[in-house]
Amino acid sequence: MAHHGIHHLGLATHDMEATLDFYENTLGFETKVCDLLRPEAGGVIRHAFMDVGQGEMIAFMECNDVPTVSADFDAGINHGLGIAGGVIHFAFKALDEEDLDDKRDLLRIRGVDVTDVVDHGWCKSIYFRDPNHLQLEYCVLSGDLAAELVADRTTDEWAQLART
Repeated sequence: MAHHGIHHLGLATHDMEATLDFYENTLGFETKVCDLLRPEAGGVIRHAFMDVGQGEMIAFMECNDVPTVSADFDAGINHGLGIAGGVIHFAFKALDEEDLDDKRDLLRIRGVDVTDVVDHGWCKSIYFRDPNHLQLEYCVLSGDLAAELVADRTTDEWAQLART
């Protein structure tokens, strides 16, 4: 089976205006489609798709008065699942380490609380949250991504890594 990348990731928001403002004006993504869905159960769903690069998109749905959707669900995902931190998160590509530094600096100028660069050995990342409390990341490869990074690990080695 051939793979061709991601068309879009579908996420939720309680505040479409704040979400569009953040992704358009803070991150610089272009909104491509905004539409309304009217489920048979009732209510209205606002739906927006933003281009994150290379034709791949992130989409947000804002459910208004939809009987089958709780009005107070956790749009940030982790807290609602009882998971600490940003275990479930989304990473956007940075072109190189200079681009990663530039993104961190620009996010800080735009008032976003963003981490310093974190060096994972094979990649470097910065972390921040959107208005929905979603954990986001910009990431760049910083070394060779070789098969031996995972292929030679035994179950015991994975267990040891999980404890560190």
